[in-house]
Amino acid sequence: MNPIGENNLECFAVRRSEMKRRFDPSNHRPAIRLLLKNLEAIKTIALKELVAVCYRYPTFYGFKYQESGILVLKGENIDRDGEIDIGTSPSFISPEINSRFPLTQVVEGDLLMSVRGEVGKVGIIKKAFIGSNINANTIRLSLKDDIRGTELYPEFVWLFLNSTYGQMQIKNRIAGGVQETITAPEILTIRIPVVSETRRRKICATLEEARAMRRDKLALADDLLASLDVAIMNKLGIALPSPSAQQVYAIKTKAIRNRFDPHFHFPEFVQLEHVLRACHAVALGQLTSFSIDTWNPSESTESVFKYIEISNVARDTGEVRYEIVRVDEAPSRARMVVKSGDIIVSLTRPHHGSIALIDDELDGCIASTGFAVLRNFSKDIIREYLWCVLRTQLSLKQMLQRSSGGNYPAITDDELRKILIPIPSRRIQKEILAEVSNRKGEVRRLRSEAESQWRNAKKWIEERLLEGKE
Repeated sequence: MNPIGENNLECFAVRRSEMKRRFDPSNHRPAIRLLLKNLEAIKTIALKELVAVCYRYPTFYGFKYQESGILVLKGENIDRDGEIDIGTSPSFISPEINSRFPLTQVVEGDLLMSVRGEVGKVGIIKKAFIGSNINANTIRLSLKDDIRGTELYPEFVWLFLNSTYGQMQIKNRIAGGVQETITAPEILTIRIPVVSETRRRKICATLEEARAMRRDKLALADDLLASLDVAIMNKLGIALPSPSAQQVYAIKTKAIRNRFDPHFHFPEFVQLEHVLRACHAVALGQLTSFSIDTWNPSESTESVFKYIEISNVARDTGEVRYEIVRVDEAPSRARMVVKSGDIIVSLTRPHHGSIALIDDELDGCIASTGFAVLRNFSKDIIREYLWCVLRTQLSLKQMLQRSSGGNYPAITDDELRKILIPIPSRRIQKEILAEVSNRKGEVRRLRSEAESQWRNAKKWIEERLLEGKE
């Protein structure tokens, strides 16, 4: 019953008499044909028989988003698991504008599908999002009132549309070249299995249980990382200044050195500098050198190279990966040569913590010029300890203080050299490294278990979606 695996062939033939709906090759892949055959073997219903509203406005363009009002949900707010997350920068429209678009005002149990960008992601409206509206990148699916609590209710339809079988049908209906999309009429032809209430409830309950377990483990992993700063500060015997909401402050003329901007002299930053100087912290530039080892693609004898961009560094863990890029397509910023043992620090938005330690696997990679490459470290500091402390708020706040720019604050090499690094005894440095290693190992274990259990649960569910038994 599984339409995945060996049926994903790239070359295949189709009889003319078997061609239905569309003539493009993707519509007749063996996996799709097997899925359709399996759907024909069980009782199904077209989505159009369940849906009262399948609607999308042509655009919200021309209206300015604002900081408060009616929340606007977008395709990018739906993740690959069907969860809706508005992130840290939600968009709103005024109640007056909202009143002009009643058919896309969502209610609990509505389904949202992304129809641009990552086409086919499906989210479900919970109580927190009742009354929101949607933009042109999404389409609203509202089930008929007499369907919501009977044979097929929203949770099951949402589950099926996000399953392999639902996603294959969605992808099979996508059209367009440069900008792919899916239309309402095509969406409404998707076939949904008709299952008994007993099996439907069991499937939905299993999914929710697995989702809750995954959420709990990921939250525990996040807590371990979030509290790591506190653990390091305790080992160092340093207390970070409390965040200040003070917006008006004065400084003495003699306190003004090279910078005159108010941001640099924010009280929290000034207090942090006092704390660090009190513990005899040392400027980063005295502990390491900044590499100027560069690469010229025009002189390369290879056809491809390993490239590290700022987005390749995970902010929460500092783990880094590379991409294989053709030399003749090398970005203009791909210039910095990195070696095993280097530390790379993002100069753009440095306070985000895109800071990585280069290991043997990454030796010889080419990094973006958006990184500072630290090399040749002082004997007073363990390289791995420096990497750890650079990723704490102790250092990130200093980087933010010394950055300049509006939407994309950046720090120069010279300013980065000036941030202060506490140098405890080597015993304390090793204790901090052990604490970081233990926590990161536990985080990897929790995340691996969470994803493994989640995959197994989804596999169990999908194996039963097309079964004809309880």
